Amino acid sequence: MRYVIYGAGGVGCIIGAKLFMAGFDVILIARGGHLAAIQRDGLQFKHPNPETTERLRITAVGHPGEIDFRADDVVLLTMKSQDTGAALDALRSAAGDQIAVVCVQNGVENERLALRRFANVYGMLVILPANFRDPGAVDTTSWPISGLLEIGRYPRGTDATAEAIAADMTKAGFISSPDANIMRVKYTKLRENLINALHALLPPEADSSDILQMLRDEATACFEASDIEFAETAEMMGRAAGMSASVGGVGSGGWRGSSTWQGIVRGSSSTETDYLNGEVVLLGRKHGIPTPANEIMTLYVERMAREKQAPGSVSVGELRREIAEREALLSRK
Repeated sequence: MRYVIYGAGGVGCIIGAKLFMAGFDVILIARGGHLAAIQRDGLQFKHPNPETTERLRITAVGHPGEIDFRADDVVLLTMKSQDTGAALDALRSAAGDQIAVVCVQNGVENERLALRRFANVYGMLVILPANFRDPGAVDTTSWPISGLLEIGRYPRGTDATAEAIAADMTKAGFISSPDANIMRVKYTKLRENLINALHALLPPEADSSDILQMLRDEATACFEASDIEFAETAEMMGRAAGMSASVGGVGSGGWRGSSTWQGIVRGSSSTETDYLNGEVVLLGRKHGIPTPANEIMTLYVERMAREKQAPGSVSVGELRREIAEREALLSRK
């Protein structure tokens, strides 16, 4: 199989780099200065133990229309959820609707969007420390096992393609296996990713454990009201246990922060918070479950990105006050 990494930022480039280093045929789809740097200089991929920077001459293009797609191609979607819809439309125009599409993304909306357009859709659970530092340069803090990438068909099941992808990911240095109920653990990962908003909004030293507990309690209540299956966090993290012994720092500073934090640092005007905390808000509104903490996170992160505010510029006291006011407002309705 050939792997097309669509939306090749931090996570996508690390997966593409490791597949390429393992001998697989890889094409990256990137954009802007990142694409130009990869085309000009190759992808710079830094990893620890020992600290090494690879310069990988991986084929990179700017649009699916530049690729002559083959029947055995597998497309790994690694863009943020807010960019998925437009990317899928461009992909279907270039590749048809039968190509295998794997949602290597946080949240649970991407698979739904993909299944509207493609017949063969897969979900992938992603636990992968990735830093997108500069155009054309990424690094990981986990080596030689660089992440957990479990896969299953959407909405359920496995097949020969899922098994082959899992085997290739394992060969490339990831923990990977087929999972017939992949969305069960993707909902668990969504609940864990609710912390990303706090990473973006608050200074690193802020103690926001009470807010985090509220965010996750709201998610649990919404999942249960919606009859959504989800795993315990310990089960999900247990699957990634093989990464723990391989995690190390790199000279440029180690893992810097969540994908939401990194996006705001780079000046992105949109974030995936609407598809993380916003997913909880959606479920809560559908089933009459109050979600004041997740509502405030969604509003604050959206404003931070829109107004180009610096990450870490909100106080934990302000968030607590806003959540209390929203909770009071919801109780009056």
